[in-house]
Amino acid sequence: MNIGIIGKLNSKEAFEMSCELASWLAERDVTVYFDNELGDLGWGNSVDRGLISSLSDIVVVLGGDGTFLAAARLVSESDIPLLGVNLGRLGFLTEIGREEIYPMMEQLLSGDFEIEERNMLSVTILRGDERLGEFLVLNDAVVNKGAVARIIDLQIVLDGSYITTFKADGLIISTPTGSTAYSLSAGGPIVYPTLPVAIITPICPHILTNRPLVVSNKSNIKVKISASDITDVFLTLDGRGGIPLRKGDVIEVVKAEHSVKVIKSPFIDYIRILKAKLSWGEGYVQE
Repeated sequence: MNIGIIGKLNSKEAFEMSCELASWLAERDVTVYFDNELGDLGWGNSVDRGLISSLSDIVVVLGGDGTFLAAARLVSESDIPLLGVNLGRLGFLTEIGREEIYPMMEQLLSGDFEIEERNMLSVTILRGDERLGEFLVLNDAVVNKGAVARIIDLQIVLDGSYITTFKADGLIISTPTGSTAYSLSAGGPIVYPTLPVAIITPICPHILTNRPLVVSNKSNIKVKISASDITDVFLTLDGRGGIPLRKGDVIEVVKAEHSVKVIKSPFIDYIRILKAKLSWGEGYVQE
């Protein structure tokens, strides 16, 4: 078996854990490939992060949910399962705690593990007849404005039918996986991560009837920037970058062809993670 290791950059803890894990795997005759930006582990093969998925049967991600999102974009087209190990607080995507990593690795090496598929979204920027770029997201695509920008008018078209125009500070289109990220903070619903839907959530809407909308992930969603005098408006993808937008630009969002295969924790499930993160059930006494 070949196992790749991707860790949180500039993290001493991720580097130390990578060294320990690479040594442990090498003792079991597992070929290890690790991200060369982590540093010199002394074990395994140091390769460019972008090559790890083509060399590995499984990729282990050491860090937090942000590191997992970056790894997911790298491996989504290669059908390689990801195991998320959280080195800090419990994460929605990095379910394995530090103390659970070696029992989990034993299960991986024996083939005793379960995979859960998480859908991604394909996001395209259209400017007239020009396609400015196409991107994959596991969490969300966000249209937002700078601190002093005006309210944005965002026309929503679903499968060719005009729905409404949101007047808001921005808009989030998220997967169920991303429903517990920025969308939740903006008042969107929590959606179980394997459901085949997408969530459209306005950010600070200025009309009471502008409410979050849950649609099929088979839908074609188009968002047009329609207000005049638009400045300082950006598209962010899984929290990275900031692509400037103009009046008339259209953001097209559809279900991606590829999904992310997540190795499930045998120690904790999604509902227990949700309860821990949101402090649900505190003070409950079972009768």
